Amino acid sequence: MVKLSSAALAAAVMLPTCAAFAPASSYLTNTGMMKSLVATNMIPVELVTEVPAALLSAADVATNTATAAASSTNLLSFSDQGQNLAGIFFQASLLPYLGFLYFLSFRGNRTPNLGNFGWQYLLLFVLGTIPSGIITKSVYGLSLANVDWLHGGAEALLTMTNVLIVLGFREAMTNPSYNENGSKYGNTPKFVAGGIALAFAATCALGTKLGFEGHSAFLYGIGNLPVDTVTSLPFVMHSEPENALSIPTWAIHCSSVIEFLFAMDIIWKFSETTGNEKWKGLTWGMLPLHASGICACTYHFFYNPSSLQFLVELQAFFTLLGNLTVAIAAYRIADSNGWNLRELNPFPKSEVSPEGIAIDEAAALPYNVMETSESELVLAGKLAALTIGSSYIIKYGELAFDLPFSENGVAAGAMVFGIPAITAFLYYNRGKEETGEGFSLPSFGGKDGEGLSMADVKKFGVSGTLAYVLTELAFWAVAFPVASTALYQTTGHWPDVFNDNSDRAAVLAFIFTGANIARLLVPLRLGAALALAPWVDENIINRGGASEE
Repeated sequence: MVKLSSAALAAAVMLPTCAAFAPASSYLTNTGMMKSLVATNMIPVELVTEVPAALLSAADVATNTATAAASSTNLLSFSDQGQNLAGIFFQASLLPYLGFLYFLSFRGNRTPNLGNFGWQYLLLFVLGTIPSGIITKSVYGLSLANVDWLHGGAEALLTMTNVLIVLGFREAMTNPSYNENGSKYGNTPKFVAGGIALAFAATCALGTKLGFEGHSAFLYGIGNLPVDTVTSLPFVMHSEPENALSIPTWAIHCSSVIEFLFAMDIIWKFSETTGNEKWKGLTWGMLPLHASGICACTYHFFYNPSSLQFLVELQAFFTLLGNLTVAIAAYRIADSNGWNLRELNPFPKSEVSPEGIAIDEAAALPYNVMETSESELVLAGKLAALTIGSSYIIKYGELAFDLPFSENGVAAGAMVFGIPAITAFLYYNRGKEETGEGFSLPSFGGKDGEGLSMADVKKFGVSGTLAYVLTELAFWAVAFPVASTALYQTTGHWPDVFNDNSDRAAVLAFIFTGANIARLLVPLRLGAALALAPWVDENIINRGGASEE
């Protein structure tokens, strides 16, 4: 039995995967498999001509499945993305998301338990795309986006994530007895979410045995209109391709986008519930993730053509950017509620620490309950109406136009950037009406909320300057290995920066891109320098003087 390394399994979980979309790669053929067996004297050559074709086909499927399950490359790429730019972005996005979960869970934030669980549940969605991606690639030779019954099942986990977030934060804001009695839902939403995850796991395990084919519809295509009915509609000008999403899968996608917009709105309002304006920053941080979802829907709108592969890379980039921005937003929330570096100490905290007592007291403060004019039933009805209506409009309405069949990159780009831009403009106006300031760049400490600057570092004198130099050297020391690994993942070979001009240019391009992304984290880099300055002063600058004393 082939054993997977723990590193490969761990790396597999590093892919947030809204979209294993890339075209399938080539596979081991029956002929190649038999030739390799003959070459190693495992079977006699005479036997090859006597093996029935049907048996060869069955053996080929089994071999491909076993190969996919045992290959760390398949796991690392979710069977689709590991060898392209999208896979690199997806893999890199896990670490900032884990940082986001850490800061969001800080006890001083008073994050609602169910809402916090919803953000954590997203990791199950990430994990769920691994077996589904392996099956779609090894059994059907297709990408996950084109296998509707697995695609819809995986996206259902994402939809459940958004439902949990909305339920958790909304109840904390509107339930008067929440502070005393906790959630009125109890653990029921968590059990339902767990049941959906188990159902999807069972579907992955049994789907092929139940006869599901590459283009079988999710939930048996319930709600799909008969083909004759569709062709008889007066506005229909085209017929659907075989990889068109079913109504249930479109409903899952539409509900995910709508629910995420609901979540952005509720988290914005949560700033009033907690009296902490930093929560509005999390809404802004969620904007790139909203754009990532729009990328996926746009790709499906055009029926997943390989010519629009840039949408997949763009989705992966927005996922990475969004995970960075929500991590920064969660850090700012935690920092405003008393988080400091001592919280990283894994050992039990002192029960008499003044700082710890202050944080615990802040965590016990009640929420400011807000009145709501809509019950959960009314909200669910609106969501269902919007979801079902938009699903039918998109699936059958697009058949009246040539655009979805044109593979128009300009139009796709306009959709991807236009819809999130409208969302951002609405929140800009909303912030301007509430505070007179539409949007401001986040600050990270500093005097009077002005943010950190080099002036703060220079206050530590030589120690501060040296600490800043060390943090910058650490960044550049990491940049080259990361860029080299990215090139290896993309091209399959390590860069030869001394003899190959193209490799040298590619590595420099990766480093340049990383440096520009790192500019967004300048406040954090300054903060790291400030945190390091006392250690530098004690162990480097004054080490000799201390020993003499």
